[in-house]
Amino acid sequence: MATQTGLPLFVLGQGTDPHSEKGVDCPGELPPASDPGLVERARKAKEALGDRLFVLGHHYQRDEVIQFADVTGDSFKLAQQAAARPQAEYIVFCGVHFMAESADILTGDSQKVILPDLAAGCSMADMATFDQVEEAWELLEDAGIADVTVPVTYMNSSADIKAFCGRRGGAVCTSSNARRALEWAFEQGQKVLFLPDQHLGRNTAVLEMGMSLDDCVVYNPHRPPSVEELRRAKMILWKGHCSVHGRFTADSVDDVRRRIPGVNVLVHPECKHEVVLKADHVGSTEYIIKKLEAAPAGSQWAIGTELNLVKRLAQMFPDKGVSFLDKTVCYCSTMNRIDLPHLVWALESLVLGEVVNQITVDADTTHWAKVALDRMLALP
Repeated sequence: MATQTGLPLFVLGQGTDPHSEKGVDCPGELPPASDPGLVERARKAKEALGDRLFVLGHHYQRDEVIQFADVTGDSFKLAQQAAARPQAEYIVFCGVHFMAESADILTGDSQKVILPDLAAGCSMADMATFDQVEEAWELLEDAGIADVTVPVTYMNSSADIKAFCGRRGGAVCTSSNARRALEWAFEQGQKVLFLPDQHLGRNTAVLEMGMSLDDCVVYNPHRPPSVEELRRAKMILWKGHCSVHGRFTADSVDDVRRRIPGVNVLVHPECKHEVVLKADHVGSTEYIIKKLEAAPAGSQWAIGTELNLVKRLAQMFPDKGVSFLDKTVCYCSTMNRIDLPHLVWALESLVLGEVVNQITVDADTTHWAKVALDRMLALP
């Protein structure tokens, strides 16, 4: 069966898209399931590599992996931490592909960034391919509004998309500084093309900046809005979302309030607008952690974010009631591909002098992606 041109979906084993966020083949068989012996092997390999190695662990990683991280955090914090360790020859990123790309962009040429499993991608990042975004920009040019539109991409995007924003006068944002990034963008132009998460863009614009839902239009690359809709909108929201946070519903909030009297509902801004409206608190991963740290003993919390983190928070704060917002399991499936067998394989290969699964971003893409990142870093 032939693959439709421009469609970023492939029948398994029948091709890859070089402009997708993962953009790589993943040869070889999946390593066997974890066993206790792997813990000791990982410890010995890490010890043998010493200061030459720096292991980064995203908050959504499983516990068997996170125990070997030198630093834990969200995607941007981890990339910054990697850049702050120029003496580390090897950066092993236990996260997903776009995070490893960001680390490669921000670290020195002599440093090598390794992703233990190349199949650890991000479905949200894959929802905005480079070709699709270029086509969207051409449509904005045809509508006569490209010169007053500033592209802003969420950190959860491929290096290609970050570079696109850098070339077009735009910037990167995180979930914690999205408002400031949008305020900056509206100082530069009249409209924003927000990539790739529609929910973060909508929640920030409407709930934090006083816009209305009518000021927003969703850009579906397979069925673009009309020229009139694009000209009328202030916020052009890419039709992308997080497959984890998108699972939470307004009914989830109503249900947990019935089950747990006095519960505080705390959600990530990648959740749908109707979920955020019903929540008590909304914020980034780091905000969620700090909110739990400051909460009084005995308080009850229902948290709408990835389940590995929620379980870890429940263990960290046993004096507080920490519950998962939904009744169904909500792991990040691609983040969970970084398991102990993959980590041990990557570390033991480095001990033997073999660099596996190195993530490299070409010089031109690195330059323009860093321009977009630097614009974010320059924000107050």
